[in-house]
Amino acid sequence: MKKKPYEAWVIVLCAVCLVALAVPSGFSQDQPMPGMSAPAGPISPPISPTISPAVSPPILPPNQATSQSPGLTLAELEQMALRNNPTLAQAAAEVRAVTARKLQAGLYPNPTVGYQGEQIRGGAQGGGEQGFFVSQTIVLGGKLGLNRRVLEQEKKQTEAEGEEQRLRVVNAVRMFYYQSLAAQEMVGLRRKLSQLAEDAVQTSHQLGNVGQADQPDVLQAEVEGEQAELAVVSAEQNQLRAWRALTATVGKPEMPLTHLAGNLEEMPEDAPNHWMQAILQNSPAVKIAQLGVLKTEASLVRAQRETIPDLQFRGGLQQNRELQASTNRAIGLQGFAEVGVQIPIFNRNQGAVQASRADVERAQQEVQRVQLVLRERAAELLQNYVTSRTTAERYRNRMIPRARKAYQLYLKSYGEMAAAYPQVLIAQRTLFQLQTDYILALESLWANSIGLQGFLLTDGLEAPSRSGDMDQPVRELNVPSPTAMPRW
Repeated sequence: MKKKPYEAWVIVLCAVCLVALAVPSGFSQDQPMPGMSAPAGPISPPISPTISPAVSPPILPPNQATSQSPGLTLAELEQMALRNNPTLAQAAAEVRAVTARKLQAGLYPNPTVGYQGEQIRGGAQGGGEQGFFVSQTIVLGGKLGLNRRVLEQEKKQTEAEGEEQRLRVVNAVRMFYYQSLAAQEMVGLRRKLSQLAEDAVQTSHQLGNVGQADQPDVLQAEVEGEQAELAVVSAEQNQLRAWRALTATVGKPEMPLTHLAGNLEEMPEDAPNHWMQAILQNSPAVKIAQLGVLKTEASLVRAQRETIPDLQFRGGLQQNRELQASTNRAIGLQGFAEVGVQIPIFNRNQGAVQASRADVERAQQEVQRVQLVLRERAAELLQNYVTSRTTAERYRNRMIPRARKAYQLYLKSYGEMAAAYPQVLIAQRTLFQLQTDYILALESLWANSIGLQGFLLTDGLEAPSRSGDMDQPVRELNVPSPTAMPRW
């Protein structure tokens, strides 16, 4: 005797749920990210392991490579970046260049040695004067030391820029690591969903062949199977995008896709107010601006000392072959000397001094501007961080457990023929969508947390500023937002 439609769907549900129950669940439980504080204890995955695509979505499954290898850790990726990222070598080269310019600025002027001759043909006297001279500029007023002082401040700025670049690289690696980790979890989730959807399609076909499932039910299962396959393709491409960005930042773009070790659910320490204060007080951008004030003040002192003239010395020996009238013999060897200074009557370097004063005032205002810019740009990250953390915690502690319980109750009622299948399907889709949004919320939480803890420095491939560009220490903020996944 032919079974009723609801009896066929009960068979489908039972078959698919048996497959789902056979699969382990949970985020991978690896060590937390170095440099980021972890919670006091492990976090249990709040997502149900007993769901299928036709009835309920899967939990976040571990990647298959987890059982084969521990995976690539964040610490290993950071070390790769510190060794291979070209911007760090550029920053180190710039420090060496400024050090060399500081050495050059304090070197004493070279003396001039030359030949001097007068009345070389001798004229009627049959003589002439020929010899050599040495000239030297004696720098007075300590101007060479002041030159070095200006370059010393510039060197400190360049070293601060190098440390800033290091933070950029490390933060970018951390950000792309958590993007890739989230994409890896999403791929596992989508693949499990696709697997269960395919099982449901096969079961529907078998039931249809024996007359226990209607054609609309088979077509609906096939559509959901196609949607699940497309979701896998989209998730895999998103994972490749994040992986390529990660490998480019670490300086090894040829590295193949590798399983990442980590726990996406292990949330960072919640200290946004402390992060804000650290940004305003300890950010490399603020330090560079403050060093800019010291540099312009040193340049002002140097400009004021320019009015002290340098001593010009010139002296030498020459052979005078002019004949003396009394002895009729050549005068012979004689010396000469010249000493002079430039008198600052018209040009007292007053224009350069006024310009240096204006530079000091501008640099002082730059410190305040940088702090305000950092406060402005951190505001958006802070808002996103608070929103993402609240969302992730609510998903984990309240929404997902309730959705899981609602699904289980609907599934039980449907098995007892006390609830309609559409109610089970709605509960299944709600739970699955919460799991997807939970992953995206965790990704956004980590991205904004890293941006705030890393002084808003996130672009690891931006070239470090040269010493002449130090008056613009704040650059564009680049905190990538999580890529939205298709809601199928």
